[in-house]
Amino acid sequence: MTAAPALLLFLTPALPAGLALAAAALLLRLEHRGRPLATLGPLAALALLALALARAPLAGPALAPLAAGLVVAALARDRANLLHSECALKLLWVMGGALALSAAGLSLLALATGVGPVGEQWGVLRLGLTPRPVWSAALPLALLAGLVMLGGAPFHFWVADLFQGARPWLAPLAVAALQAAGAAWIAWRLGGIAGFPEGAALARAVLATAAIAVFLVSAGTLVSQRRPERRVGTLASLQAGLALAGLAATLAPEAGARAAAAWRLAPWAAHLALALTGAAALARFMPVPASPDAPGGALFRRHPASGLAGLFALFSLAGVPGTPGAQLWLDAARGLSAAGQTGALLALGAGWVAAFATVMQQVREAFGVPARTPPGRAVPWEARAALWTAGAGLVALAVAWRLAGRP
Repeated sequence: MTAAPALLLFLTPALPAGLALAAAALLLRLEHRGRPLATLGPLAALALLALALARAPLAGPALAPLAAGLVVAALARDRANLLHSECALKLLWVMGGALALSAAGLSLLALATGVGPVGEQWGVLRLGLTPRPVWSAALPLALLAGLVMLGGAPFHFWVADLFQGARPWLAPLAVAALQAAGAAWIAWRLGGIAGFPEGAALARAVLATAAIAVFLVSAGTLVSQRRPERRVGTLASLQAGLALAGLAATLAPEAGARAAAAWRLAPWAAHLALALTGAAALARFMPVPASPDAPGGALFRRHPASGLAGLFALFSLAGVPGTPGAQLWLDAARGLSAAGQTGALLALGAGWVAAFATVMQQVREAFGVPARTPPGRAVPWEARAALWTAGAGLVALAVAWRLAGRP
């Protein structure tokens, strides 16, 4: 009985974000072993990213630019790292441009309605005094920042680039914080839109179309990818599709958009923090086989239990049955079915099949074929501890959802 209240803390992103921070700190220690002072600056940035992730379900529009600026600053801090600099430049022009266009959309809605608060704008628009072309152009612009920060197609490239180019202690928390901030932006912008049925219908169409694009583009991308880090990035983009699908489903005529979206955002962000942490740490020790009969990586040959802990996070990210991530995929499918979004539901199915096939291929490559050669050096304990932290956190998350009767 005493364990139940502690497990229920996993229903919010706070404790999962803390575990992700602990795993990131272990990987940071591994990289700067023997130089503890060199970890202070990166550790402060990681703590702020974890805080942003933990506060995402309750955050307003300010979280999006703050999270984007923090990630860009953390990447640009190491000037000698060319991959970090490249990722920082990409994020700066992609997210900076999206935030600028969304600000233009917000300003256009405010000018057209004469009021600033989001909830009051829908009431003014419902009167029919504002020409439809004005608000129908401004609303998608206002949502653009959230779509880009989620990593939705055609802006999904930054997610895989960040996982491949950024250090393993930074990429998972950075991507999770940015995606959670993007989902929070959309939930905030659509708050109270149920009182304006025409606007809700337009927003539902925009989000459903974006979800279809994410699922189909990510499914096609997974087929051709060979690098484990980029595979994890594309699986993270599929999580953006789940968020868009859930948000679109809440905009059905009988749903209260803000309440339903906020309820969905917390478990989605909690799972995202742990699954990305474990999958990204695992990807650094996964081989890129040159042939089908190549031997497996050192992690699975010397520490198979730790490898399985990392695989559990990867499986959950792909929605493999029996993992907490599968519940999120199933809930998104049920929501789309109830909302009558057949096209998005079929696209979700295609995305899930591609994700499942990819992780099965990853398992085969991880274990490889039996080899007579020695497995190489042992994997550092910090990396193994990070894998176990993420895997144990996901197990606790699944138990907490079962205790609560819902994700």
